[in-house]
Amino acid sequence: MKPPAGPKSSPPEPDTAASRPAARRGMAESQAPSPAETVAAGPVRPGPPPKPLGNQGNEFKTGDHVVYPTHGVGQVQGIESMAVAGAELKVIIVTFEENRMTLRVPLNKAASSGLRKLANRDMMGEALETLKGRARIKRTMWSRRAQEYEQKINSGDPVQIAEVVRDLHRNAGQPDQSFSERQIYELAMDRLAAEVAAIDGSDKNAAMNKLLEHLKG
Repeated sequence: MKPPAGPKSSPPEPDTAASRPAARRGMAESQAPSPAETVAAGPVRPGPPPKPLGNQGNEFKTGDHVVYPTHGVGQVQGIESMAVAGAELKVIIVTFEENRMTLRVPLNKAASSGLRKLANRDMMGEALETLKGRARIKRTMWSRRAQEYEQKINSGDPVQIAEVVRDLHRNAGQPDQSFSERQIYELAMDRLAAEVAAIDGSDKNAAMNKLLEHLKG
């Protein structure tokens, strides 16, 4: 008589992000945008890798105003340590007051994520001069141009954002913007004005007026 068969062993589960324990997934998830980030920023299309801008340094201090490409200007609340997969991970806590959102950026991923300090005055001066230039409108379908404009805004580069503002701005007597053009224009203006206000120590309305004066050329 054969002994009763033991319980059949199940095949090993595939090692996917969904099957790993939360502690093992922590490192990977800390590098990915949170759902709140995705909702706030909209779909982010791949663009050129972020380049160093402005007053770069190895340290971000509490109270510093910083720029995150897909969210604009935020403020550092501090640097905290988190336990991830048995290791200690330092993260920069950044809050965005207008969006009522908090972002945790791994310190060792700050540069590659595009997080930076405010642009220096030379860089912002170049952006303001860009506003005075003539609009450069490509003769391509709007959907293609809109994608390029979004990539420029999400680059976090104030000069590229200024190019979007310049190209979509309409003076009196010019054709009105379409709804989608207006949305992209206002987003670019908001991002640029927020950084100008932080650099000048003014409010966003004053910064908007400054940008409009430069747009008059």
